Amino acid sequence: MEWLTVLPPVIAIAVVIWKKEVILALFLAILCSELLLTVTTSSGSWLGTPINTIDRIVETAASDGTTQILIFSLLVGALLAFIRDSGGVSATVNRVVSSGIINSKKRVGGVTMFTGIAIFIESNLSVLTAGIFARGLFDKYKMSRARLAYIIDSTCAPICILILLNGWGAYVLALISTYDLGQDPLAVLWGTLPFNVYAWLTLVVVAYTIFFDRVHGPMKEAEKLLESVDTSLDSSPATKSRFMLVPLFVMIIGMFAFMFVTGDGDITQGSGSKSVLYATFLACIVAYAQLLWHKRFTHKQSVKIGFNGMGELLPLVTIVLLSIALGTSLKALGTGIFVSGLVGENLPLMLVVPMLFIAGGIMSFTTGTSWGTFAILIPIGMPLVETLGLPPSLVLAAILGGGIFGDHCSPISDTTAISSLAAGCDLLSHVKTQMPYALFVGGITIIAYMLLSLQILF
Repeated sequence: MEWLTVLPPVIAIAVVIWKKEVILALFLAILCSELLLTVTTSSGSWLGTPINTIDRIVETAASDGTTQILIFSLLVGALLAFIRDSGGVSATVNRVVSSGIINSKKRVGGVTMFTGIAIFIESNLSVLTAGIFARGLFDKYKMSRARLAYIIDSTCAPICILILLNGWGAYVLALISTYDLGQDPLAVLWGTLPFNVYAWLTLVVVAYTIFFDRVHGPMKEAEKLLESVDTSLDSSPATKSRFMLVPLFVMIIGMFAFMFVTGDGDITQGSGSKSVLYATFLACIVAYAQLLWHKRFTHKQSVKIGFNGMGELLPLVTIVLLSIALGTSLKALGTGIFVSGLVGENLPLMLVVPMLFIAGGIMSFTTGTSWGTFAILIPIGMPLVETLGLPPSLVLAAILGGGIFGDHCSPISDTTAISSLAAGCDLLSHVKTQMPYALFVGGITIIAYMLLSLQILF
C-alpha cells in the first residue's frame, strides 16, 4: 500500500490542472495525506480527518521559522506598495530615460532590458514599468510590440528568480525551510544562482536579439506587421527616485548586516529567515518615514497603502502556509522516501534533475502559475535531496527554472497576460512569438542538466 503515499501530491497536481486553483489543490492534498496517516497508523477514526488537517496547518503556522517567513511575505507586500504608490518607480524610470543614452534600436532594447533587471523586486511590477516607458520608444524606432512583450517577459521573470531579494525569494525560502538539507536554507537558495540554467540562457538569448538586432520565426513576421493594440495602464505619477532606491538599499544592506549579527560575527552562520524579516521590516519603516517626512502621504494614508499591499500578497501567504503544511504531512506519511525509492530503482540519478525541470515546465504550462508549481514540486523534490544525496541547490534550481519555462510558454500565465498588456500586444501573438525562444532554451537546459548531473554525481 506504499504507493498510496503519492496520492496526495497526485491529487494536488490534478486539481491544479483541472480547476487552476492552487489553494484548493493544496488543502485537498493535506486532507488526503492526513486521511492516509489516520488509516495507516490506526490513530483514530477517519471522521477526524478534517480536524487533523486543521491541526496540521495550525501546528505548521505556530513554528518560529514558518511564522517569520509568513510575516516577511506580508511585509514585502507593504514595501512594494510603498515604493509603487509613492511614485518612486516611475521617477527611477524617468531618470534613466532622461539621461539621453537612448538613440537607436539597440539602446532602446538595452534600456528596456536594463529596466527589467534593475526593478527585480517583483516580476509584475518590473514588467509593467518596463513596458509602460518603452512603448513609445519601440513605436518610434519601428520595433514591434510583440518584441517588447518578449523582452520584458523574458527578462523580468528570470532576473527575479536569480536575484532573490524579493517576494520570489521569500516564497521559495518558506517552501524549503522545513527540510533538513544539510545547509542553511538561505545558502541553498543562493546556491541556485549558478545552476539556474534556463534563467541565464534566456537572458543571453534576449541580449542576443537586442544587440545583434536579429529576430527569428514568428517574431520576424511580427516585426514586419508591427502589431499593436490599444490598452490603458494606471501608474503612480513620478515623484522622486529616492522613494524606491533608499528602501531597497536599506533592505539589501540590512540583510547582510543582520546575517552578520545573527551569526555572531560570521555572516555564513547567520539566520536567513530572521535576517530577511528584520531587513524587510527596517526597509518598510524607512519607506514609511520617507512618505511622512516628504509629506507624500499622511500617516493614515500610508498605513492604508501598507495594508493594501499586504492584502495583495495574502493569497501567496496562504499558499506558502499550505505548502509547508503539505510538506510536513507528506514527510510524516513517507511520500519522499517512497518516491526516492522509485527514482533510485527506475530512474538513473542523472535523469532526476532534468525530469524535475520537465515536470516543472509541464505543470507551469498547464496551470499558468510558476508559484503554484513551486508549491507542488518542492515538497516532492526536496525529500530526494535528503534520501538520495542530490545537491539541494541543483534540484531547487531545476524546479525554479522549470516553473519559469512553463510560464513563458503558457497562454494562461498571469505574467504572460501582464506582459502583453504592458507592451500593448495581443496575448496570443505574444505567446506565439515567445514560445520558439522558450522551447529552444528549454531544450538546451535539459541537456545542460544531464551534463551537470553527470559531472556532480559521478
